[in-house]
Amino acid sequence: MATPQLAAFRVPAVDNEPMRSYGVGSAERRSLEAALALMQQELPFEVPCIVNGKPITTGKLAKQPIPSNHAQHLCVYHEADESTVASAIDGALSAKAEWEAMPWNDRASIFLRAAELVSGKYRYKLMAATMLGQGKNAWQAEIDAAAELSDFLRFGVKFVEELYAQQPPKNAAGSWNRVEYRALEGFVLAVSPFNFTAIGGNLPAVPAIVGNTVVWKPSPAATYSNYLIYQIFTEAGIPPGVIQFVPGPPPEVVAQAISHPSFAALHFTGSTFIFKKLWKDIAANIDKYKGYPRIVGETGGKNFHIIHKSADVRNAALQTIRGGFEYQGQKCSALSRLYVSSSVWSSGFKDMLLSEAAKITVGPPSDFSNFLGPVIGRPAYDKIMGYIQKAKDAGGEVLIGGNGDDSKGYFIQPTIILTKDPQSITMKEEIFGPVITIYVYDDADYEKTLELIDSTSPYALTGAIFATERKALLTATNKLRNAAGNVYYNEKCTGAVVGQQPFGGGRASGTNDKAGSISIFYRFISARSVKENFVGLEDFQYPSNLI
Repeated sequence: MATPQLAAFRVPAVDNEPMRSYGVGSAERRSLEAALALMQQELPFEVPCIVNGKPITTGKLAKQPIPSNHAQHLCVYHEADESTVASAIDGALSAKAEWEAMPWNDRASIFLRAAELVSGKYRYKLMAATMLGQGKNAWQAEIDAAAELSDFLRFGVKFVEELYAQQPPKNAAGSWNRVEYRALEGFVLAVSPFNFTAIGGNLPAVPAIVGNTVVWKPSPAATYSNYLIYQIFTEAGIPPGVIQFVPGPPPEVVAQAISHPSFAALHFTGSTFIFKKLWKDIAANIDKYKGYPRIVGETGGKNFHIIHKSADVRNAALQTIRGGFEYQGQKCSALSRLYVSSSVWSSGFKDMLLSEAAKITVGPPSDFSNFLGPVIGRPAYDKIMGYIQKAKDAGGEVLIGGNGDDSKGYFIQPTIILTKDPQSITMKEEIFGPVITIYVYDDADYEKTLELIDSTSPYALTGAIFATERKALLTATNKLRNAAGNVYYNEKCTGAVVGQQPFGGGRASGTNDKAGSISIFYRFISARSVKENFVGLEDFQYPSNLI
């Protein structure tokens, strides 16, 4: 029996989740410290696959190490096998009709409740899992696992309300035109990354909010925080089968999902290399599918700051520290290449940058005084240290840092490299670690340097322009029109806020579908136009046919 729609409901007003500071002696710091202590006492946790609301233990176990103490594991998790993935897909397809038919106000209520659980009941537990399992300090965990995840859910509901309200502006006499926004035909595969707990929740939530059912493969390095999000979704009221939780080996799980005839869309955040491979694999399977799958991805970046001669030196230096070293540079938006005018470089910027970088402390996130934590794991540690060595071998000068210690955790000192070659390897290739490479340009070559920025990297995610002269800002904006999907004036190139700066980039950085805005939801709906006629024809002929 269909549920009657007895009113035109409006979603409550939404706003960004207020940030908590975690200052010394604050109630929120005590609560977070207690959550960390409790989690450390209880680990390792066991995480099953969840299919149709039921835990599945395959017996094939993998571990999520704690990157600040790699001898310990935050959780062991059951890897989905072929039969588990098949059951997850079948279950998602079976749950689809009832979920899509649920009245919008009820679907919306579920995700609004999930946001309240994230920002309230589970806030500190989610943050603790993010700090221990993904190596974030308290502030980075707050802006990610608490604030951004809440924002994604609340604003997502609001954006969909706006989407559904978009209707044809004209109706011919005696008729009524309307549009319905259907979910895609089939299931959506969500493949989420390690570096943002919020993205882990948002990738399955976006398609689900508009009525899709989702098979969700979390990152092995974020399994436990993502499992907590799944539990929050369940407590909020998402029915069994709507989101299937299938941790496991990425190649096998993903390949099985994208080879299914009912595969309808990929929602992906991760490496450019993997995204390109998946695009090719989906294209190779095109004759299997009922329709043309949607492919939505946000991948890598080689993000820049350009410091003009008119820049505020102190602001540019401090923004550079945050942009490059927050969360160990493991943000797709993190600063990696820095172009500094020679006059600014020699008039205090260099000294200020190095003196501020020297203050950075590195260590376990459970010690709140540490600004930097560990990088995520052994492959990341080896890759980053390898890039530092390549820079040295090519003649780059390490101004500060350049060292690592992997004896207990995967710790790398914040590293600043000065190069005379703007095409050197650490100016071109994505590193995904706490490494900034600097090229100093002549003041007279500002416009040439902008052209250099535009042509050096295949990526186009974020960038920042530091100048007090409006002409310099406008010149850079125009010349770098396609070099970044998010550009900032006198502000670091990281930190997009849901509802404020829609996030995403082009070129090799992804499909630029703008998470944190209404745009992303268009990719997971298939519109249907409906015209209803109220007045019947009396004759098939046109007036022009009459003699």
